[in-house]
Formats: sequence, structure tokens, C-alpha cells
Amino acid sequence: MTPLETEIRRMIAADGPMPLGRFMTLCLAHPVHGYYMSRDPLGVAGDFVTAPEVSQMFGELVGLWAAAVWQQMGAPRHIRLVELGPGRGTMMSDALRGVRVLPAFRHALSVDLIEISPVLRRRQEQTLADLDVPIAWHSDVADLGDGPLIVIANEFIDALPVDQLVRTADGWHARMIGFDAAGGLAFALHPDALLCADSIVPPQVRDAPIGSVYEWRSGCLITGLAERIVRDGGAGLMIDYGHTQPAVGETLQSVRSHRPVPVLEDPGDVDLTAHVDFAALGRAAERAAARLHGPISQADLLRRLGIDARAARLKTAATYDQAIGIDAALARLAGSGPAQMGGLFKAIAFAPPELGPLPGFDG
Repeated sequence: MTPLETEIRRMIAADGPMPLGRFMTLCLAHPVHGYYMSRDPLGVAGDFVTAPEVSQMFGELVGLWAAAVWQQMGAPRHIRLVELGPGRGTMMSDALRGVRVLPAFRHALSVDLIEISPVLRRRQEQTLADLDVPIAWHSDVADLGDGPLIVIANEFIDALPVDQLVRTADGWHARMIGFDAAGGLAFALHPDALLCADSIVPPQVRDAPIGSVYEWRSGCLITGLAERIVRDGGAGLMIDYGHTQPAVGETLQSVRSHRPVPVLEDPGDVDLTAHVDFAALGRAAERAAARLHGPISQADLLRRLGIDARAARLKTAATYDQAIGIDAALARLAGSGPAQMGGLFKAIAFAPPELGPLPGFDG
């Protein structure tokens, strides 16, 4: 039994079954025993691999996207480049290398990294140590300073806490975490139907069959960022895996060493994620009167930003084996097969209404 499971059991014994979102928050972000607080989960030796770890091309193109947005804004003298959940700092490092061709942008920007993990923050400090731009770390977006900002996030939303509602004959009930007859952690339903279900479950799925599961996240973070961007200028770009239309279905998953494991197994020692509902994410941004761009597939975004030309250029100075690796990375990032990211991952952006079509979303 993990230390966090001991603590969760104590909480359930004292207060009754725990909402799934609370369980996920504890598993990932408990200040002592949370998954992200005590390890570097990335890479072959970790539990999962993200796009920036696949190839430098991903981060370089994201950086050029940010620079193009800055130019579209009228090239303000100062801009904050904010990354949510920066991992090892790989994407930001590649992004800043990619924009060396625009020295005016590098001169205008300061970097803000939103990171709760002390382990990953140390890795980011190492990765970004030699950069010639101001960098600050924060644990919350509320700590960001004033001024316009461009926010980027890759595989960040999927790790935000998700709650589940299950449809029964008398309505939608919240899924909880309690004990089974043998005393193990188990899923349970709240005994009372959720009175405000219609404010959470979109009309398209309210009449789903009995037993259907609807997953939802709070949109407060995105709405707050969008309000800031609409007020002060800038844009937000979110890239993650998920679906573009409201749907029922259980996507919550737990991963260890790149393999799925039971969701309730070893709390705090395994990763928990769930697919992103891009329609809900978009609604959260639109609540702040932001203009929505997308969602589109990751493949469409990267190809419109020039990943094929970038791959070809890298191959001109590559060895034969390196060229094969570049082709493999291109296929992984922009391909549509079951083991590739191009179709499963989506991109969505938001900005003030007056900014117009954003790069990569105007094709």
C-alpha cells in the first residue's frame, strides 16, 4: 500500500466516499505523496513520452507560432510567453531556439513557467540554464505579472482533475471512490442524483443510455486565462488528446512504464489522465468573450506551420540513420495511424476577437 493510499483511506473512513476529481487531485498533486511531486515521469525510462521528447521540430514550430502571433498583435515591446506544465523544459528550449531568427521577439519576451513539481522544476532549470531571456517559475497562473501573454500548453489539460457522472434511471449520479466489501478501494455512485446536471451535461448527451459515463472538468482555469488574454492581449494554444464533440464514454486511465494499469492501483505512484473534451474547453474560453480557433488535428496544425519543410531541412545535414529518425519522428507527430499522434491529438486556440485568424488555424 502506498503512503498516499493510506491517507486516502483515512479520509474516506472519516468523511465517506470521495469524489473522483478529489481522488485524482490527490494522486497527482498531493504536496508530499503526489505523482508529479516526487519524480520525472517522462521518457523511455519513465511512464510516458510527449511530443517535445519525440523531436525538436514540435517545440520549434510552437515557438514560431508564438512569434507569428506576437507580430500579428503589432509586436508589443513586452510579451510574456507562458507554458503550463513545462515537463523537462524541452518544448520551451526548442521554442526559444526556433525563434532565434526573430531577435526582436526574443528581446521582447520574458518566460513564465507554471509548475508544481519540484523535481521537474529542477530539470527545467537545468535545461534552460543557458538561455538569454528572463525566466520565472510560478505554481499558479494567478501569480503571473501584468501585460499581454501568449500561453502554450501541451498535454497539460489531460492531467487536470476529471469528474464522472453516470446516468441511471433517476438521473446523473457522481462517481465516487469508497470501499468494496473486502475493504479495497472501489468505485461507487453518490446516492442522490445531481440536481444541477443540466448545467454540466451538454444537451447532445443528456439522453444517453442508462449506464453511460460523462466526464467533465472545471473550466475555471481556461476561462480565467481567456479573460486575461481578452483584457490584456495575447493568445492561448492548447494541444492535447481527446474528442472534438460532446460524447459519453469513460477515458480515465492510469499508466506505469508506458502500460495501462488499474486506475485505483497504487495511488500516487502511477499517472492518471483522461481525454480532453475540446468542445467544453472551447466553451470555457468563449465564456470570457474570447474568439475560438479550432479545434483541428495536431497533424493539420503542424503541417500548416511547416513541419514537412522543417524535416526536409534537418535531413540535409543528417546522416542516413539520423534521416530515418527524422522521418520516424515526423510520422509519429503528424501521422494518423493508431500509434501516431497526428489524429488523436488536437489543437485549439483562443484570442481577443479583434486579433483575427491565428497562424495554423487559417488554412
